This record gives sequence, structure tokens and C-alpha cells, in this order.
Amino acid sequence: MIPSQTILADLFNIGQHQDQLPWQPFRPGVEIYPLCQGQDTPAQLALLRYQPGASVPRHRHPGFEHILVLWGAQEDDHGRYSAGTLTINPPGSQHQVASPEGCIVLIGWEKPVEISSMDG
Repeated sequence: MIPSQTILADLFNIGQHQDQLPWQPFRPGVEIYPLCQGQDTPAQLALLRYQPGASVPRHRHPGFEHILVLWGAQEDDHGRYSAGTLTINPPGSQHQVASPEGCIVLIGWEKPVEISSMDG
């Protein structure tokens, strides 16, 4: 069976209508809106919404991670990324992510991340 089609209109203005989506808890201060997951693979595509001051602990990427900041800004060990920024983290990369003012990102994982043991 083919899954039903997902359409998100006006994605670049998501900050103006973010409360219309059924967000789910993901991590403290971070919510997720899953979009799709590979049928025979752990790959996943989702929206993440960070509340102001929220962060994700240091983690390692065993596969590629693609992040497009749609609203607000997020930062990691390498810099600050505002709306419109695309970041591609290669396999083996590590970082901690935070959003002092809050943000919404479109994120794709090739494989689930591995949270560093010292951070939880």
C-alpha cells in the first residue's frame, strides 16, 4: 500500500502558522512532526520545533543528516544558522545543537543519531 500524500503549504512562512501542526514531544523543549520514514531503511524526514533555549545533547551521525532552517535560528559547534540555511552533516560528524531564540527546521536523517553517553 502506498502511503497518502503529505502536502505542507507555505513552508517558508511556517513560523506564522506553526500551531496548526500536531507536534509531538521529542526531547525537552523540542517537538517533532514526522513527515516520512523509509520502508526498508531507518531514514526519516521530519520538522523539529525548538522552544527558545532548547537544545539537543552532543550526538554522532552514523549517516548523513540534512537540516534546512525554516524559521528562527539554531546553532552548533560550528556556527549559527538562520532561516534559509542548509546544513549537511556527513557520517561520523558530531555536534550539540541549541536554539537560544527558538526555531523550526526540516531535518532528514539517513540513520538514527547516537547520543553521547556523557550527555545522557
